[in-house]
Amino acid sequence: MTTRDDCLARDRADALAPLREFFTLNDDQIYLDGNSLGPVSSAVSARVRAAIDEQWATGLVRSWSEWMEWPTRLGDRVARLIGAKADEVLVADTLTIAIAKLMGAALDQRPDRHVVITDAANFHSDLYIIDEIAARAKRPITVKTIDRNTLAENLDDDVALVEFTHVDFRTGEMLDLAGVTRQVHDAGALMIWDFAHSTGAVPLDVEGADVDFAAGCGYKYLNGGPGSPAFLYVRSKWQGVVRNPLPGWLGHARPFDFEMTFEAAKGIRSFLTSSPSILGLAALDGALDVFDRTSMSDLREKSLGLTDLFIDLVEARLPGVFEVVTPREHDRRGSQVALRHDEAYAIVQAMIAHGVVGDFRDPDIARFGFTPLYLRYVDVYDAVDRLVDVMGSHAYEDPSYRVRNAVT
Repeated sequence: MTTRDDCLARDRADALAPLREFFTLNDDQIYLDGNSLGPVSSAVSARVRAAIDEQWATGLVRSWSEWMEWPTRLGDRVARLIGAKADEVLVADTLTIAIAKLMGAALDQRPDRHVVITDAANFHSDLYIIDEIAARAKRPITVKTIDRNTLAENLDDDVALVEFTHVDFRTGEMLDLAGVTRQVHDAGALMIWDFAHSTGAVPLDVEGADVDFAAGCGYKYLNGGPGSPAFLYVRSKWQGVVRNPLPGWLGHARPFDFEMTFEAAKGIRSFLTSSPSILGLAALDGALDVFDRTSMSDLREKSLGLTDLFIDLVEARLPGVFEVVTPREHDRRGSQVALRHDEAYAIVQAMIAHGVVGDFRDPDIARFGFTPLYLRYVDVYDAVDRLVDVMGSHAYEDPSYRVRNAVT
């Protein structure tokens, strides 16, 4: 079995270890919840402070000359992380709004088709907005919410589009980006991907996978802060073809001409609607700096090392106690590990009290995220050590740990 000294040795040899110094972390806490909210980095603090003290306080309204370019400039920075080309990604809005825009745009391209397919295990905001956009479409649309493993048998010539999340938010299972997209295209439908639990965690190649549309958030593995702006991806071949169903003045070809009728800007800018949160964009801009110091392939290698270690230690030291629901196959695993247990909620609360922060997903999942930018192998060892203590001492049976908080 791997020892703590083994983990310390791996940390000493880890080329990514210096990146930890860019983050503000509590030395008394092991943070395994970066798949919900990433920690703040020094670059984020500096960039937001500059936006407030220099651009806003000093430049005032004149700073909009620079701010107007931020949604596309940050989009180009995100593009590198998802395998997109320049001018294919825009940063603005929230993830749910981005998906609504993409879904409305995509439906217009398949006017003779009447079915939208999504995943029964999808994140619920996705399910809600898909149902609502379908209900408001210009023609009758049926939403089929399926077991994603039955996609092939549900695809036919009436399917307009499919929307899946690339990494399952509960289990951490990663889908075959290229394979699923090809399957959907073969049926004549379009594909929208939700990259909320992928971007900054696993290598993505939207160009190679021939992805039509995608969206993702900035506050999980990208560490852009609570409520960080989301991004949307529109493949270049669709730009100038699809229309933003929520047009606004910043997406106009000439926003400061204040024309009465809408004329879309060229390219990805047409998907802008209203003024974005400049402080949110500043924070995400700073958060992306750390990714300039590494590669997604190096991050992925360490991610798999961290999650392999966690799974191996849990199974060796707590045999039969948990069901590991995250796939063991590397090509099917994101950057989290989900453990199933009837007392998962109380266990997560006890672990937080013991200095290890994870989270709970209903009904019985204790979820732990592994962000290679700042996590160490010894953190994984110590986290499992505390899990062993929580389970062996039955600390989770304390009634206070069963009281449900508003945020789980």
